[in-house]
Amino acid sequence: MKRAVTLKENHQFRNLYRRGASAVCGSMVLYCRKNKLGHNRLGVTVSVKLGHAVVRNRARRRLREVYRLNGGALRQGYDFVLVARSRALSAPWKDLNDSFLRLCRKLDVLEERA
Repeated sequence: MKRAVTLKENHQFRNLYRRGASAVCGSMVLYCRKNKLGHNRLGVTVSVKLGHAVVRNRARRRLREVYRLNGGALRQGYDFVLVARSRALSAPWKDLNDSFLRLCRKLDVLEERA
């Protein structure tokens, strides 16, 4: 993922947590907020409480892949932050994908299909 489409700075995350809308499910939390750019940006957060570095990186890779596969169906001009929960580590791929789409529908960020 290119640097231009990721959130890296702490103030960007804090701003999104404070002012963004959120939706929660068992395996992840999704925060989103409109940005003034023409494209979406993604940030992924995994707590140290979930495990050591290998485990956290695996959760991060899984969440980034869920976003990558469904990114074309999302409205443009939003910042997203995915926060991994403990179930994200062991959830089957289909459940993880369905959870992400459910959260996107809840926040109304999916494109309208014609």
